[in-house]
Amino acid sequence: MISLRPELLKRYRDIAWLLLRHGRSDLVRSSGLMKTLDEDAVTVADPEAAEQLAADLEALGPTFIKIGQLLASRADLIPTAYLTALARLQDQVEPFPGEEAERLVSEELGASLQRSFQSFDPVPMAAASLGQVHRATLHDGREVAVKVQRPGIRAVIRTDLEAVSEIADALERRTEIGRALGLVDLVRQFRRTLLDELDYRTEAANLRQLHQNLEGFHRILVPLPIPEFCSGRVLTMEYLPGTKIAALQPGSQPTGESRALAEELFRSYLHQVLIDGFFHADPHPGNVMLTPDRRIALLDVGQVGRIPPSLQEPMFQLLLAIADGNGEEAANLALRIGEIKEGFDRKRFRRGVADLVMRHYRADIDQLRPGQLMLEVYAAAGQTGVRVPPQLGVLGKALLQLDEIGRTLAPDFNPQQALVRNAPRVVASRLRRDFAPSQILSRLLELRELITSMPERIQQLFDVLSGDRQVRFKLDVLDERELIVAMHEVANRITAGLLLASLIVGAALTMRVESRFSLWGYPVIALFFFLIAAVGGLWLLWTIFWSDRKQKRKPPRRRR
Repeated sequence: MISLRPELLKRYRDIAWLLLRHGRSDLVRSSGLMKTLDEDAVTVADPEAAEQLAADLEALGPTFIKIGQLLASRADLIPTAYLTALARLQDQVEPFPGEEAERLVSEELGASLQRSFQSFDPVPMAAASLGQVHRATLHDGREVAVKVQRPGIRAVIRTDLEAVSEIADALERRTEIGRALGLVDLVRQFRRTLLDELDYRTEAANLRQLHQNLEGFHRILVPLPIPEFCSGRVLTMEYLPGTKIAALQPGSQPTGESRALAEELFRSYLHQVLIDGFFHADPHPGNVMLTPDRRIALLDVGQVGRIPPSLQEPMFQLLLAIADGNGEEAANLALRIGEIKEGFDRKRFRRGVADLVMRHYRADIDQLRPGQLMLEVYAAAGQTGVRVPPQLGVLGKALLQLDEIGRTLAPDFNPQQALVRNAPRVVASRLRRDFAPSQILSRLLELRELITSMPERIQQLFDVLSGDRQVRFKLDVLDERELIVAMHEVANRITAGLLLASLIVGAALTMRVESRFSLWGYPVIALFFFLIAAVGGLWLLWTIFWSDRKQKRKPPRRRR
């Protein structure tokens, strides 16, 4: 049952009205929200439904704006037209009085405003639903921007989240769509993300990490926080002058320089996603600024995305497959990073992804949008029974917003061509990272652990085989003798591989041992081990290659 507590009743009514207006009266009836509405409430059909939904969410306040931004990364839940509209959601509201901002800053910093700042402008530079930004000057002369959280906003959001949680619980219990989407878990994740965004100390940490990661991009700026003037509800950072991209007209900037800016911004995002695995997840034109010295400033990093190393490589390959118009490869990679659910339609999925990629690849330059295509691939996966990581949707939304910024700076900027141009840089950066001394040492330690634990694992296997336990193997074979021969070959290759690995580890360990016998500054014994390992490795590769070729040429034996 939906609780009709007075403080939640208005929000129930707002949510029910929103669902009715956008054609989900079935969910209103199933959840028990109908009794919160007037009897004459009816479904309203709107020809511009996607834009109207974005406007309605903005009108309902910060919690629902954040819900819209979350939905913009879930192409498996909503149609493509809605993705584009929701990705542009910005929360621009009337500012609260400067006197309240000054009082809150003094309370949070534990000192009077005059003691903390040389000057503090009570008129905000920008205002949003969660907070607003004031310009100030520190006593050492540095100009700063002070982000102050809106008074009482935490209580409002907690009430909204409670209402949304109760409705999600009712829908998951009473409707098939609620169970299929896992609404309770979805709302739980959203709640955690939004409450983190309300803690400005988290955003300060994000600013520091992003600034450090992008130090090599001289045209990309990220303001650094001033730690001694930050708290949970106040964030003081470097002041960066400039004009927000949202205020620029497409094509209003010098062509050559603007194209170079768009290129570097795109390249910095490839670096964030595919090298660092940490990226600014909400680069809409209101959060990106053009400075007077013709550089790009990234603002408002409350929302960030994280890509684990295991996903970075397949995501890079997926982006390249999309850029090359290779639908088959894109489908294979989506399957590789996804989890196949019951009822998966492989043929429909492959055909759908191939059609999507080819249709976009053949489009005119003005219609090429890799972010939108990635979201459509995400949607195709969800509709055919593949659960892909949510990071793919977050990245698709970020690329969609990035595409809008690039076209504002340089209308002829082609992100697909930029991806192909910058692919060698990404590969080189990944190789430098993977072959760093710390990474090599880590791999050697893992190999050492494998070798030292191998006897114990083999002993455990023999204990099982020689004990009273019964071990059963179910094998469908053509010839038992062929199976035994194959098992011997596998065992021999494993043994040879372990011996070669031992030689490499031994050579690495003896490389630092002082010896009277050295060659080119290295101990002879270490070089001897490396030489044996190299010859043995080449021999092993050749035997594997030669035997595999012979096996392929050998005709299959008939079953007797």
